Amino acid sequence: MDTVDTVDILRFVAALGVVLGLIALAAFAARRFGVGGVPQGRGGKPRRLAVTEALALDAKRRLVLVRHDGREHLLLLGPAGDLVVARRLEAAGPGSLEGAPGRLEPKLP
Repeated sequence: MDTVDTVDILRFVAALGVVLGLIALAAFAARRFGVGGVPQGRGGKPRRLAVTEALALDAKRRLVLVRHDGREHLLLLGPAGDLVVARRLEAAGPGSLEGAPGRLEPKLP
């Protein structure tokens, strides 16, 4: 009876090792191919489009700040339709809107 218990324990430990190895392999592959890190576009180039921030206003509407080619666009998304609140904002670091009145006004070329 002791040998059966020992064999079962060894089988369990081996299966656990295989599962942990597969998880580690999946994590390595995800990092290697851009999943979870900096997203990569075609040919290993960084993506040109990204959602910088999103803020839920209520259950149905949200403000979304989208970055494209160094410019940011502020969008209001909702069930009645989507609205561009501000266009062509200069992309800036986090917290750059603090103390900057009129920063969200559209800048026209």
